[in-house]
Order: sequence, then C-alpha cells, then structure tokens
Amino acid sequence: MANEAVLVFKTSEPIPFTVANGTGIEKGTILKMTDPFTAVYANAVDQIVAGIAASEKIASDGKVKLGVFRGGIFKVKASGAVTVGDPLSTDITNLIYSSVGTANLSGSKIIGIALETAADTETFLMDLRPSVQTENTLS
Repeated sequence: MANEAVLVFKTSEPIPFTVANGTGIEKGTILKMTDPFTAVYANAVDQIVAGIAASEKIASDGKVKLGVFRGGIFKVKASGAVTVGDPLSTDITNLIYSSVGTANLSGSKIIGIALETAADTETFLMDLRPSVQTENTLS
C-alpha cells in the first residue's frame, strides 16, 4: 500500500480489534470501526475511526484479531493542505485531510491532530487521537 501510516513514536500499546478472517490488512492501514468492536479498511471520507493497523493481517489465515493503535505519533500523507494543530480526518485512499471548517464533523470521525504543516501529497507527523471532540478540546 502506498499511503500507509508509519509509526514514529509509540505512546500506547495496540488494542485487539475483531477483523474478518478472509480479509487482508496491511500494516499501517487506517481502519474504521464497525459493530461490535470490529475494524475494517477505511474506504470512504470521514469514517468512524478505529485506529491504525499495528501489523499485517493475511487473508484467510484463521486469525480474527488484529492489534490496532489508538495512540502514537505517525508519519502520514496529506490530502490537501494541512496546518499544524488542525484536527484531521480520513479520505477514501488512506490519506489524511484537515477537517477544519468541515461542518458537523463528529468527534468519532477525527483521527488525530496535525503536528506539522503540509501541502497536498506531502508527508507530515500526526498525533493519533481518535474521537477528539472539537478543536477547543485540544488545548
């Protein structure tokens, strides 16, 4: 996968989420949360964030649990301009975009906070923090 998130600083341990046995998931994939406590590939804009895959999941390997990071500092790729401090969300190609100005974006769809400013397609550091409620809760 070309747009995987790369762990730079580990600040928490991965949490085991349920995953489908028949699905392959690459390390560093941004995942969305489904019910019950299940992680799948985030394949649309503004998904409910589960976190980032801590390891590779081979399709049909018999495993139905995968470690998912819900905290840490990751190098990610920008979709559009991102400014340091922006709350961030996902797009359909495992890229990250600034959710500043996005009306009514639920906190469950915010993946983290930009630690650097980046232009479209540049990589930058992101503080992975799923479920940040609003920009005002960041300080």
